[in-house]
Amino acid sequence: MKRNTASLDLVEFVETQILPRYAQFDRAHNLEHVTRVIRRALDLAAHTGADINMVYAIAAYHDLGMSGPRAVHHITGGRILATDARLRRWFSEEQMKVMKEAIEDHRASASRAPRSLYGRIVAEADRDIVPEVVFRRTVQYGLANYPELGVEQQWQRFREHMEEKYSAHGYIRLWIPGSPNEKKLKELRNIIESPAELRSQFDRIYQEEST
Repeated sequence: MKRNTASLDLVEFVETQILPRYAQFDRAHNLEHVTRVIRRALDLAAHTGADINMVYAIAAYHDLGMSGPRAVHHITGGRILATDARLRRWFSEEQMKVMKEAIEDHRASASRAPRSLYGRIVAEADRDIVPEVVFRRTVQYGLANYPELGVEQQWQRFREHMEEKYSAHGYIRLWIPGSPNEKKLKELRNIIESPAELRSQFDRIYQEEST
């Protein structure tokens, strides 16, 4: 197993120059989210033997594309990393290419598998599959982006998102065999398959987030 801490000078650069940029994003893509992704990515890097510095940088940059249109944030994020000359202090051109592609490949709705181990790691780490986190982020996103919707419309949007993304027929895919996400996804699907339980979770969180 490899260590799961990145180089101190890289960490200092990321924490002072990169992570503060997440303060401008919505609550589903804020500093708390990227910190969780970094932590899970580092654990997966240690588990798989991937380069720890590369994984750390990819995870830190993965959602910077949220500064532009959400639909292409993975492409924008890859470009942001690839054009950040400061990273060449730590990484070769080939490493930068792999890292750019990993960010491009991290999106849950991608139609193909990530092109490298690094893409699979960040895609897996980006999956906030803890039921409470999934439900809360979905409610937060609905309130932030569709404030005109009433509670029943928000519920409809919430329920459809759960079905389309996380159900047994949903588009989400896991890329690291044996990862903790397998168990979490099973727990989440059990709730989705119980309409009454799913509505109860929505009502509780909606009340907390809208007051």
